Amino acid sequence: MSPRASSTRTLTEATEPRGGDIRAARPFLVQVAALRKALGTTRHEQRHGVIEGLAAVGVVVPDGSPVTADLTLSSYPGGISVVGTVRAPWVGECRRCGGPVAGTVEPTVRERYAPVGGVDGDEDAYPLSGDELDLEPLARDAVLLDLPLAPLCSPGCLGLCPQCGANWNAGPCACPAVVDPRWSALDSLRDP
Repeated sequence: MSPRASSTRTLTEATEPRGGDIRAARPFLVQVAALRKALGTTRHEQRHGVIEGLAAVGVVVPDGSPVTADLTLSSYPGGISVVGTVRAPWVGECRRCGGPVAGTVEPTVRERYAPVGGVDGDEDAYPLSGDELDLEPLARDAVLLDLPLAPLCSPGCLGLCPQCGANWNAGPCACPAVVDPRWSALDSLRDP
């Protein structure tokens, strides 16, 4: 093997992402040159990848958990519309009893991608840079907006005793009932 062939291979290997596939390095990046050439063209895309830092108060998408985007891309004059669903698992803490709770969000998305600095100046659209469309910001926004703000371990969660902290889901505690003195005058109206 000639020294030139060896250096060419090393250069090629050094510039390629691990695994030799750009999709492995940036799973939410979609090439849309062919889609943009013919208006009205539709293409289905399903992408899986990890998006770090997805968290709301008390709820988080676990690190390393895959986010799945199942989308239909359609070209229109001036951009590309994206319709479909994004799916991600989440874990958190019950707002009443503090126990663990988990679930999955699956928001529906309907968004537009338009060229940056285009004639229309569509401020509500995600940016479309050349012939590449990055679905990661769309997936991130959809998951963050759909994460529950106050998750419950079950709809009938009884919570914790405010006096001793016992979990009422496991059974009643021995604490006496607390009577609010502001309502004590009404206690005499109760049936004996």
